[in-house]
Amino acid sequence: MLTPFSVPAAVLAAALAVALAVPVLGWSLFARPGAATVQARDNLIRGLAPAGPAVSAQRSVPGRLDRLTGWLTPHGTVVRLNRLAGAAGRPAAWPVPKLVAAKLVLGLIAGSLGLLVVGGGPSTLTAGMAIVVTTVAYFLPELLLYSRGQERQKAIQLELPDTLDQMTIAVEAGLGFESAMARAGANGKGPLAEELVRTLQDIAVGQPRREAYLGLADRTGVQDLRRFIRAVVQADQYGVSIADVLRTQAQEMRLKRRQRAEEKAMQIPVKVIFPLILCILPTLFIVLLGPAVMDIVATFSK
Repeated sequence: MLTPFSVPAAVLAAALAVALAVPVLGWSLFARPGAATVQARDNLIRGLAPAGPAVSAQRSVPGRLDRLTGWLTPHGTVVRLNRLAGAAGRPAAWPVPKLVAAKLVLGLIAGSLGLLVVGGGPSTLTAGMAIVVTTVAYFLPELLLYSRGQERQKAIQLELPDTLDQMTIAVEAGLGFESAMARAGANGKGPLAEELVRTLQDIAVGQPRREAYLGLADRTGVQDLRRFIRAVVQADQYGVSIADVLRTQAQEMRLKRRQRAEEKAMQIPVKVIFPLILCILPTLFIVLLGPAVMDIVATFSK
């Protein structure tokens, strides 16, 4: 005969087993190449290797991931993930379909565990914690993408003045703007160099220069780079010397970088106040006033 405590334990074990099986099932269904990936790979390897059963099996699966994620996820969420992935440099290990699948799997697991906890001991605190944990688990991929995008934007912002100096020297030496951009992209190693190379590739495949430059500004989301791109587009439109534009922009970027450093230096005293008040001053008071307080207590206790 089942006791009142054996049924919740059995239910908990079964639900935990199902929750642990959900990620395996989700990745087995979702971790497949999409239609665009399969088509691009087929175009690249066409004529290099014969099509075999493995290729035919892959062609029978394309689109399943896109259909499932499109059905289970709102369109606005996919658009937001695309924007965040673009700002993060579209890492190869984090494609958007897998991010959507990860959101669904993490939200489902956290929600299942939250329901089990609330069912074991329902209270306002456990219900609130379950809701918070489920929400955080669902938005965790977006938080990771946002953090990586912020780091990438800071790296681009730091590299921009030096890159503009290199391009200015190259243009003044007689190179064209695109040649100077190609040299800066070839010599650089950070995210800004990657974006410059991608912009040149967009121009090489037939995209108009204006659209390629504006696409560079939109992908990165860095205000300084956006301002520079606008100056370059206006210079190309009105026939202004690109060397003068580069020299002026490089000087302005160096000035802004120095101002940002000075601003951070001015913020240090304000940030030190809180650790000083919460951690250092109480310890100092205990060390200095502790013996005096003990002597006063001993004196009045006699």
